[in-house]
Amino acid sequence: MSPFFVLFTAVTLIPVGYAVYLSLYRTEASGLGFGGAVDVFVGLGNYTRTLGDAVFRSGFAHVAEYGIVYVPVMLIAAVAAALLLDSALAKASRFFQLVFFLPSQVPGILAAIIWLYLYTPHVSPVVQWLTDLGATPNLNHPAWSVPAMANVAVWQFTGYNIVIFYAALKAVPREVIEAAVVDGAGEWRTAVGIKLPLIGPAASLAGMMTLVGVLQLFNEPLVLGSIAPGSISAVWSPNLYLYNAAFTDNDYAAAAAGSILLALLSGVLSFVVIRLTRRWRDLA
Repeated sequence: MSPFFVLFTAVTLIPVGYAVYLSLYRTEASGLGFGGAVDVFVGLGNYTRTLGDAVFRSGFAHVAEYGIVYVPVMLIAAVAAALLLDSALAKASRFFQLVFFLPSQVPGILAAIIWLYLYTPHVSPVVQWLTDLGATPNLNHPAWSVPAMANVAVWQFTGYNIVIFYAALKAVPREVIEAAVVDGAGEWRTAVGIKLPLIGPAASLAGMMTLVGVLQLFNEPLVLGSIAPGSISAVWSPNLYLYNAAFTDNDYAAAAAGSILLALLSGVLSFVVIRLTRRWRDLA
């Protein structure tokens, strides 16, 4: 296990520790600006300054709106597809697992660029189809931009979660399913009454990873903001805010403080999801 701990320390613990160090200091000019710059210890000052910024806080409202659209659609689609693949009527399940899983191997920035083309008016067949159906797509309105970003993530990550749920379904004891069939349960009753309650650990894992991914939203608003500047700003999500704070405003202390806050929130949400799914599993 030593190689793992060496890499974990190098790529996780040391960067996190350095971010904590940066978040406790502020760079100030000395000697009326002619003496260079010095790092001044400010304690939690950067944290209160970042939390006090309404733009940073609004980013969490944006990702919450995005999550309300993305999380249930993706998880329901993943569970439904996994149940279909695990049913007795499924054919070529391994082939479809591969087909569903392939989009998750596309880098996030490339997936966003692909859908950028598919959302561009006068170029995209998707926009043309929606127009022919009587819709008027307008990504400069949140009613369209948020579902458009959620759709990119659904396309990319549903297959990944299908594999997780399918593996959990395969781990369900066959004798339990056989007993349900002997008792007269059909495919639907077996899926809802037997299989779903027994895949709690997989639901916990998928839910936790999905929520962390929602908080880390970056690629979709970064790319799609180029065609929807009216609804997707350069600081639309917390990650975009931190990116601009560090590399546009050169305020690394605020970016470090915000990243630590984001990590803490991710940890709290992960704990809540695990507790809720554990309670669901106990009730089942």
